[in-house]
Amino acid sequence: MPLKNERRPRSRGEARRVLVVDDEADIRELLDLTLARMGLQADCVGSLAEARRMLASQRYQLCLTDMRLPDGEGLELVRHIADTVADLPVAVITAHGSAENAVSALKAGAFDYIAKPVSLDQLRGMVKSALELPNADPVGECSDGAGLLGESPAIEQVRKLIDRVARSQAPVHITGESGSGKELAARLIHALGSRRDRAFVPVNCGAIPENLMESEFFGYRKGAFTGANDDREGFFHVADGGTLFLDEVAELPLTMQVKLLRAIQEKRVRKVGATAEESVDVRVICATHQDLKALVDQERFRQDLFYRLNVIELRMPALRECREDIPMLAQHILTRLARAAALTPPPLTASALAALQSYPFPGNVRELENVLERALALMVDDRIDGADLNLAPTQLPGIGGNSAGSLQEHLDHVERQAILDALKQSNNNRTAAARLLGVTFRSLRYRMARLGMNE
Repeated sequence: MPLKNERRPRSRGEARRVLVVDDEADIRELLDLTLARMGLQADCVGSLAEARRMLASQRYQLCLTDMRLPDGEGLELVRHIADTVADLPVAVITAHGSAENAVSALKAGAFDYIAKPVSLDQLRGMVKSALELPNADPVGECSDGAGLLGESPAIEQVRKLIDRVARSQAPVHITGESGSGKELAARLIHALGSRRDRAFVPVNCGAIPENLMESEFFGYRKGAFTGANDDREGFFHVADGGTLFLDEVAELPLTMQVKLLRAIQEKRVRKVGATAEESVDVRVICATHQDLKALVDQERFRQDLFYRLNVIELRMPALRECREDIPMLAQHILTRLARAAALTPPPLTASALAALQSYPFPGNVRELENVLERALALMVDDRIDGADLNLAPTQLPGIGGNSAGSLQEHLDHVERQAILDALKQSNNNRTAAARLLGVTFRSLRYRMARLGMNE
């Protein structure tokens, strides 16, 4: 008997099979015919019970299920598959305009969704993406060789979440301080998913003038406005089949937020000056260092767009939360910088490593790279010492002096007090306290052990 989540490899020549679950005979027939024309074999059933029986006896490469079934909800099947055959992609068919159902399905672990009436072009694109998913492997490196380095609990948690979300089409909202590696995380999600061979299009939302946003995102037709001498594709068209990364999404004005929401929900866009919409197949990943929920409360960010973008939230930890990773990161960055300058990578002395690990790095990994690049350019010996780093003294309230020891003591005191406050607020429930602090339970446990707070 196969173990849970274990899937027998498909032998050469064996037809790829899709399980279709829908109580409407005409929908089952339409899907069966479409899949057959794609060279796929479909098993069509009309209830949850029949679907469970088929899953227990047959191996599938994809499952398509309606949200409403005679004996339950499609979400039940999504959760059942997540628990028993975790690497089987499952897509849901929702009622037209039912954004809430689509988001619920994605949060439950669905690969993607498609709305009724079913668009055959969208269906074929979705099926193709699902069948192109790579085998589930731990997060390694992007195609350009830039991996997510570190062995701290916080980084390990991020690595595992990236590996999971890469196998779906759900929108991802990446949060974290400036310089914490949000774009790197987005590129990893893209590189590990079914869209890895298509375009990854990064867009800095804060760098686009408001009067140009619609034409930049959706493109325009010749003659749409003064200066539009030719047709032009927008970001959505360039990213078609791939991933659109919206950095600093909080900078979008409210008028643009409305249009972005429609494009994401309907998977269609209209160029400026055009009369018809065009289908686009884009996975949206967004990032910001701001608190989007707070902006929603201040009515500066649309709640419906937040709900649509924040299906899966991925928080990138600050560098000061991963101090044990700093030596590895520093040596990796130094090696890359030295090779680019045709130099032998210099070692970091013990005093340099101590200085780096005690510095708070408000600019995170980006600041670490800047510090090391400066030290590499200005060093007078064949190694980098603490003095070569030229780290600015950090004046913090309550600290008399600038020694690394007093700085670390202050940071530990602040961290300990924050943990104590969260534990008090959650009645000593560590899981709830971790949620209040915005860290994982494992990370909280590690921090409490480091600070000597465990019983």
